[in-house]
Amino acid sequence: MLDALTTDSRPEVYAARALDVGQADERRMRDVGGAFGSLPERYLGADDGFHATYLIELEDLGLGWGVELDSEECRVLASPPRDPDVIIGTDASTWLQLREGELSGLDAFRSRRLWARGNLDLAIAFEGFFRLPNGRPPLLHIHDVKAGRARISTLTAGDGSETVVLIHGLGGNKTSFFETVSALTPHYKVHAIDLPGFGSSSKPTRAPFDARWFARSVLRFLDAEGIDRAHVVGNSLGGRVAIEVGLTAPNRVSSLSLLTPSLAWRRWRALAPLVKLLRPELAAIPHSLTTPLVRRHFWGMFGRPERIHPAAADVAVEEFTRTYRSHAARVAFASSARHIYLEEPDGPNGFWTRLAGLEPPAMFVWGDADPLVPLAFCAHVAEVLPEAHQVVLNECGHVPQVELPEDTNGLIHGFMASSAVSSRPGAAGRIGRAARRIRSVGLPAAQPAA
Repeated sequence: MLDALTTDSRPEVYAARALDVGQADERRMRDVGGAFGSLPERYLGADDGFHATYLIELEDLGLGWGVELDSEECRVLASPPRDPDVIIGTDASTWLQLREGELSGLDAFRSRRLWARGNLDLAIAFEGFFRLPNGRPPLLHIHDVKAGRARISTLTAGDGSETVVLIHGLGGNKTSFFETVSALTPHYKVHAIDLPGFGSSSKPTRAPFDARWFARSVLRFLDAEGIDRAHVVGNSLGGRVAIEVGLTAPNRVSSLSLLTPSLAWRRWRALAPLVKLLRPELAAIPHSLTTPLVRRHFWGMFGRPERIHPAAADVAVEEFTRTYRSHAARVAFASSARHIYLEEPDGPNGFWTRLAGLEPPAMFVWGDADPLVPLAFCAHVAEVLPEAHQVVLNECGHVPQVELPEDTNGLIHGFMASSAVSSRPGAAGRIGRAARRIRSVGLPAAQPAA
């Protein structure tokens, strides 16, 4: 039965309802105004020389607020800035939940309750600049870590007793792991890093940009953060770097979750002499890379592109094109890609020979529709590392944590839990439930296709 107020046509009833709505809107505006007004006193400060302007749009209210930050001070602007570094859009209810610490910006972004334009690092970093009510620390923060000569931009969230390090793929950055950070922070302390040369990290122009150099950078990051041991998760190039960390310092690695890792090729090596002659420094020469071209390549990485929200695609494309304008970023990209192709597969120091000695427990996750990493790699892995856990995701492309986040993050969580303490209650159940959502695939017979 409908509520009587819903169908009552008496004028006094409508007037009472309008008054209630007006009072609710007034309370909401007062709460929103109080949240913005409290920002200056809750500001934690930033590094010397920092400066950023934000436009916060609360779409349900049809209003925007400007916020300007520098190293010492936060100012809520009387009028929105004309050319802000970042625009963040959400609704009043979500904004108030963010300010109360009831959810993080990553949670809001994952559930499509928040969008951002401009520098995504600055957008996600915003909440980390402010104490929560009652003096509580922010739920996450983005910060720079000095790791040897490198400066590694890092998103840190969670306060679990075990640590997870997430490493992105070629041409990517930590934004590709936002959903994984959100999924793992209830259980772990999570660091999503930008490798040197990528994202917001420093970009040395004369670094080798091979797997061993990246692995040394990751180990220096662990040292700088005082991390003795961590679970390491890597996608594509990040998966290859994670393997190298496991080979170099197995005592520092609790487990390896390797998502479509870039491994040494055994076929299609005829171009190796020519590739050796093509110096990566040539990428520093300005050249056209249009947004439509980047967008086309982005969509081509997925088995079923309709799984990807267009807003997430826009963010990824915008981030890549913004970073790629830097000549140092172009050199890092070209050099890293060159080393992936040129890595020696066999021989005493070849990748597959060394992989047989990998000690930390490892899980390989493949996509059967991956346009970049062939599924035939899993047969080679089975030959040299038969104890490794391997999973093939159905109709999935090259970035499983983006295309199938629930399945992928469930597998990661379950595998890390079972690797850390095999008798931990519920660990086997979690990985079993995740695996049941995925088709069982027999590993193909070993072929020289890769």
